[in-house]
Formats: sequence, structure tokens, C-alpha cells
Amino acid sequence: MKIKIVVQLRGERIQGRKGEQMGKRVCPWWLGSLLASRVRRWIQGDPEQLLLPYLREGMTVLEPGPGMGFFTLPLARMVGPNGRVIAVEVQPRMLDGMRKRLAKAGLSERVDGCLAKSDAMGVADLAGTVDFTLAFAVVHELPSAERFFVEVAQASKPGASVLFVEPSGHVKASEFESELEAASQAHFAVSEGPRIQRSRTAVLRKT
Repeated sequence: MKIKIVVQLRGERIQGRKGEQMGKRVCPWWLGSLLASRVRRWIQGDPEQLLLPYLREGMTVLEPGPGMGFFTLPLARMVGPNGRVIAVEVQPRMLDGMRKRLAKAGLSERVDGCLAKSDAMGVADLAGTVDFTLAFAVVHELPSAERFFVEVAQASKPGASVLFVEPSGHVKASEFESELEAASQAHFAVSEGPRIQRSRTAVLRKT
């Protein structure tokens, strides 16, 4: 029953700051705790094992749509004290929940939590510094995949990688192909991604 409710609500249009429209399928903030819980780990597996092939200590990581930090905490642990995670979120309550979890884990100093506008991440200051981007179940929630991938490309170093994952229950194969085309237009080379339950995946590399 809970899964059915999630599916229906992810189709709602959520209001952002000052009444801004944040996209057609933005996950409501009050589901953030569930999406950061052990239940998700049980369903999708250990996030650190998923991220391990793409990360090294000292990396700079961009994480759009972190929610309440299911991946943010593992990312912060894996980049180490000399690394940096930039977590960009459009919902203030999601960001607050993530910050509380980071503080409890003693990882706050490794993560910059940024509140973004509804139509852009606003990461121009990162130009050419990002080693890895985790785009997990977020691109379909945005107004423009094209703009998203252009921003990620501008922030990324040459050769930087992106783990791109979309939920197959929300994103049709044709939609995913359109998103991959947007990534290609932003000068990312596309390759096959890891197998993740109920997901469509790809690994992108900036050329």
C-alpha cells in the first residue's frame, strides 16, 4: 500500500520557494526519512558497494537531489577528510534532514549543502572541479534534462564520471533514451551502467 501511495504522489506538482513550480514529479519532503532509511538499503543494497568503483579519497563529488542523505553520508565517508561533497537540493526540509543526519554522524565538515532554484542547480562556481556526479532518481524530476547535463558538464573535470540512474517505474525506456541524448549533447560519452533493481542506469564520462 505504501508503494502505491509513493507512485501516485511522485506524479504531483510540488510548490517550491515563493510558490515556484519544482517539476512534475518531485518527491515530497515528508518521504525523505523513508528514502534515507534501512528499508531502502534492504531493497537497493549497500550504497557504498554501489559507489565504490567510482570514488577515491580526496575527490570532489556533486550530488543533485540528495534528499535526506541516503547516499550523501556514504559519499562523505568515502571521499575522506580531504574530499568534498556538494549536495544540491530544492526542498529546504530535505536539506535540513540531511544536515541533521550528517551532524549526528560527524560528517558535516565534508559536505556543502546548497539550496537550489527550481530550474537550475546554480553551481557555476564549481566549474571544472568535480570528479564524480551521482544523479540518482533526480533527472526526471527536473524541468529540463538538457540544462541539467550542461550544468554538470560545466562543473566537471575532463574525464569526470557520472553515475546516472532513473527509476524504471517512473521513467519509460524512451524517456531514458531522451535523457541520454541530452547527456550526449552536453559532451558526455555514454556506457552501460551497473545493474540496480527497478532502475535504468548508465555511466557517463565527460569528453
